[in-house]
Amino acid sequence: MDNLNHLLDGFAHVVTPMNLLLALIGVTIGTAVGVLPGIGPAMTVALLLPVTYGMEPTQAFIMFAGIFYGGMYGGSTTSILLNTPGESSSVVTAIEGNKMAKAGRAAQALATAAIGSFVAGTIGTLLLVFVAPVVVDFAVGLGAPDYFAIMLLSFIAVTAVLGSSRIRGFASLLVGLVIGIVGIDSVSGQQRLTFGVPQLADGIDVVVVAVGIFAVGEALWVAAHLRRKPAGVLPVGVPWMGREDWKRSWKPWLRGAAFGFPFGAMPAGGAEIPTFLSYVTEKKLTKYPEQFGKGAIEGVAGPEAANNASAAGTLVPMLAIGLPTNATAAVMLAAFQSYGIQPGPLLFERESGLVWALIASLFIGNLLLLLLNLPLAPAWAKLLRIPRPYLYAGIVFFASMGAYAVNAQPLDLFLLLTLGLLGFGMRRFGLPVLPLIVGVILGPLAELQGRRSLQLSGGELSGLLGGPVSYVIYTVIVLVLVWPLVHRFVVRPLVEQRARKGRS
Repeated sequence: MDNLNHLLDGFAHVVTPMNLLLALIGVTIGTAVGVLPGIGPAMTVALLLPVTYGMEPTQAFIMFAGIFYGGMYGGSTTSILLNTPGESSSVVTAIEGNKMAKAGRAAQALATAAIGSFVAGTIGTLLLVFVAPVVVDFAVGLGAPDYFAIMLLSFIAVTAVLGSSRIRGFASLLVGLVIGIVGIDSVSGQQRLTFGVPQLADGIDVVVVAVGIFAVGEALWVAAHLRRKPAGVLPVGVPWMGREDWKRSWKPWLRGAAFGFPFGAMPAGGAEIPTFLSYVTEKKLTKYPEQFGKGAIEGVAGPEAANNASAAGTLVPMLAIGLPTNATAAVMLAAFQSYGIQPGPLLFERESGLVWALIASLFIGNLLLLLLNLPLAPAWAKLLRIPRPYLYAGIVFFASMGAYAVNAQPLDLFLLLTLGLLGFGMRRFGLPVLPLIVGVILGPLAELQGRRSLQLSGGELSGLLGGPVSYVIYTVIVLVLVWPLVHRFVVRPLVEQRARKGRS
């Protein structure tokens, strides 16, 4: 009951004309920058930090919360319409969302993304209110071996389950892991794969990688086929969901929320893992498996729900223990410190009004996000009516601007073109793009946790086995790897044998 009373006090602070206006501004800006390739909520919050120095802390964080949620949703728009994720967490949405758009169901895909974001965001924020202490205790109790096992499961899942060819999936993952280790080794301090270029010492930013592989690679691919396929106007569906769409979406929304919040709350969890785990789950549970890869609405509803639920989850360790789990949370942590506030166990006692106003603003921002984006679904869908040469020229321009804005280094533009050519080559030879992105994002984290585990055990491989969590995850990994062999050499012969007996 104390939490409910604090939450009501937070709503009393938020529901004022000025604060509601700031929440609306935050949601609008967050959605807009989420739509632009390469520009995400973390960069926006960082750019707005100097602007908010003269504001009250509560008002500043109300606007930041709107940017946070809006940016998480906005990335789905270009993923669906243009196959160009604005955020790395929207990569999975592009798999089925863009297929739906090409099939004339762009507005339905945008609608299920908006409603799923609202449902999962509300559930995630409620869990933030009621279950935060339990989730924090669980996250703090995990050790390095557990985190390494979780990331290893992510690598196996994205290559062994999603792709049609495991060899191509692992090849793509290997390329991503190689890109991810560029920079200075955090343990030895030695430079790796920098080739004497000082700007590469900090590694290649994941924004540059994602924008290069998806945006520039897609633009080059389209440009290479414009002469073969005339640039026609793609059909746009009605701006709402039919009864069948609702029936197929509500369970993925709930399952996506169940995936997103715990992973968001775990250090090194983030939104990337639950989004593609949600996609894998929906692909296994669907009654329409033939539609996956061709525009299944479940493949949009589940990952988008997981994406927004994880956004609420990331606030748990940031507020409760001062540990950011993604770039936006890290920038918000810096914003807290700029006001002389240190997130941690005492934050809920010392700054109770600020914390609960921030949590209440998440509910408000989530509702504003739904009200803002549902009416705009037809407007976003009309982007498909722009002639493709102009459309993809604009994408390359904004992608270049966003990639340059990350570090303001001309080298990033060269990397962007190089990665764009790599993305073009992967499309040409049928290599899946998602394992590469996952390798870039999680590779350095997996290396850090794995080496930390081995250091604690004196180099013994047994150090990679932690508590019960790691045992369960390694069991799942073995089942995922062994099941295709069991199916091929045990299950399939039995089925064929029974079929022959039935015919005889």
